[in-house]
Amino acid sequence: METLGQLAVKSADAYPEKIAVKDENRAFDYKEFIARARALSAYFHDLNFEKGDRIGILMSNRLEHIELDVAVALAGLIKVPLNYRLHPKEHQYMIEDAGLRLIIGDQGLIDAVNPDLPILYIGGDYEAVIGKYLGQAFSEQVGEDDLFAIMYTSGTTGNPKGVMLSHRNIIAGALSLAQVCEVDYEDIIGHAAPLTHGSNFLSHVAWLYGLTQVVYSKFEPEEFLDHLEKDKVSVMFLVPTMVNLMIQHPSFDAAKLATVKSINMAGSAIAASKLQQALDKAGDIFIQTYGQVEAPMCITMMPRNEIRNRLDSCGRIGTFVDVKIVDGDGKQVADGEVGEIIAKGSLVMKGYWNNEKATADTLKDGWLYTGDLGWRDAKGFVHIVDRKKDVIISGGVNIYPREVEEVLNLHKGVKETCVIGVPDDKWGECVVAYVVPNGTEEVTVEQLIGLCKDNLASFKKPKEVFIVEELPKSSYGKILKREMKQKHVEVIQ
Repeated sequence: METLGQLAVKSADAYPEKIAVKDENRAFDYKEFIARARALSAYFHDLNFEKGDRIGILMSNRLEHIELDVAVALAGLIKVPLNYRLHPKEHQYMIEDAGLRLIIGDQGLIDAVNPDLPILYIGGDYEAVIGKYLGQAFSEQVGEDDLFAIMYTSGTTGNPKGVMLSHRNIIAGALSLAQVCEVDYEDIIGHAAPLTHGSNFLSHVAWLYGLTQVVYSKFEPEEFLDHLEKDKVSVMFLVPTMVNLMIQHPSFDAAKLATVKSINMAGSAIAASKLQQALDKAGDIFIQTYGQVEAPMCITMMPRNEIRNRLDSCGRIGTFVDVKIVDGDGKQVADGEVGEIIAKGSLVMKGYWNNEKATADTLKDGWLYTGDLGWRDAKGFVHIVDRKKDVIISGGVNIYPREVEEVLNLHKGVKETCVIGVPDDKWGECVVAYVVPNGTEEVTVEQLIGLCKDNLASFKKPKEVFIVEELPKSSYGKILKREMKQKHVEVIQ
């Protein structure tokens, strides 16, 4: 394998006049793009940064994310993307934990944190640096096992952990995504999801083919479809929440997706009924991948020619990872049996930054223990059951919230659901469901209870169902079940 910097330089040499990246107002061809990235790497070198120093990036969706990826890679530094949707106190924790030497980004976001370290604001200051160093370059000796990024987990259980990802990890993910998204040399990659996270993994595919990337500053379903049509985007990453908003929008027009080849729908689970709806409305343009920050995107991969027939599966095992499903003692279970999904290979992180205990708890003999429960069928397709920590134990029997959520989502008037376990004096825990309607038709508690009665064993039915306007979500669009449990206590008091 190569490094990200080397791959980007090769693309620039091969396609100097092709547009590398653009947004609503700007466009840079590969010659301009690589010159800007090299100028930034020279600037980092002039600041006496050493190989392995960390640089924080705190900004909304902007094309600078993409050129900074290359600049950091060329300089042998480590990028630390900070999700702009997080609270300044969360940013401060990550800044201190990572030991940043510099932070680059939007002035308003950075000033809210008020970090005690050098700052480079996007805009005039940033462009002045590029102008000063344009024509200069610096390249550090970087190997594929050197760190490229420290990406912090969403922190749903305590402080976020810094996942250490090497160039090898990132390129293994890019090669996997290229395969499952059926990427070729004519594709155009679109970014509407945050470039601090999932969409950034797709951005690295561009350096394998010399592709054009289009960055959108925000996601508004109707405008987004217009942009896709105008820019002829063919490949993108969207979280299921974004897909649902797009296809359920009153003015949704599938014709505007004419150039779209594949949408990687990942980042959180999607109910089979909602996936079916997306396929029926938009066509066979969706692929699915399952992964974690600790093994980016492609632990499993579901191509678009398979997805319609396997709505409840996340695909077969990815190209650059080995996967086993094990019991509580770490022993592999038989096909059809539920166990914890563990993974090993080029895709798997090097560990957690400054956290030996968490690394030892999660990486055992090179195997990443994902905390996800699932099973594998006879044809090799993996099926996610639920997060290990979210399993409800009622009367000594395991109940998987996702199974109940799948049934609730069968109601055509349901937008999304959240099933949790709450303390119960008799059974230890009982099942409680929260449901958000989509506004297309009436949704009642009686209807939802009836659905569960018709489709689930009696002990799996929710004891209570609450219809609400929204569910608490992380900045990445994942429903926060821990917070939902806390809110439930407030509801019943």
